[in-house]
Amino acid sequence: GVEAVPELDGKRQELLIELLPDARRMAGLADPRVQPPKRLQAIKEAARARGTELSIYPVANPEGIIPAMNAAKAAGAEGLNVLAASLFGGNHKIIIDRAAALRLPTVYQWPDYTEEGALIGYGPVQTQVYRQVARMLAKVLRGAKPAELPVEQPAIFELAINLDTAKALGLTVPMNLLSRADRVI
Repeated sequence: GVEAVPELDGKRQELLIELLPDARRMAGLADPRVQPPKRLQAIKEAARARGTELSIYPVANPEGIIPAMNAAKAAGAEGLNVLAASLFGGNHKIIIDRAAALRLPTVYQWPDYTEEGALIGYGPVQTQVYRQVARMLAKVLRGAKPAELPVEQPAIFELAINLDTAKALGLTVPMNLLSRADRVI
């Protein structure tokens, strides 16, 4: 499948802090197989530098998603960063629905999710990533050795915001964030 761009987890945390400037406690859903402790620590320290305490909730399987989100909300999280992992991508509808039920402002790795009710998404556009994968597959089918193909990172990142979801959460999206959005729904 299409893999996430975990380097953007910190950027998404900054966007969430910008969206919720008064929030002091936030949570991150993390797949321990994808996010090494060092990267999680860096994101937590960056949040702390902005006056926000970030608690990480490790999730290893789909059944752990809702309990982790419930625990984050119960612990007083005012925002949620769904860190980049295929586990969360494959279960994004569950996460979007639970975030709405918990009234928990949440940021996601794929901007496309805002079309399905996600509040905010920042990352590569999925269709572009799939096209990139298809191009590489075509090269392999034409005889290129996979080990010799350069690793391609997505080049274009998009910030998408769903204003209906913001309204449902009682949030006003700051103009400086809104003005930078590539897609507003």
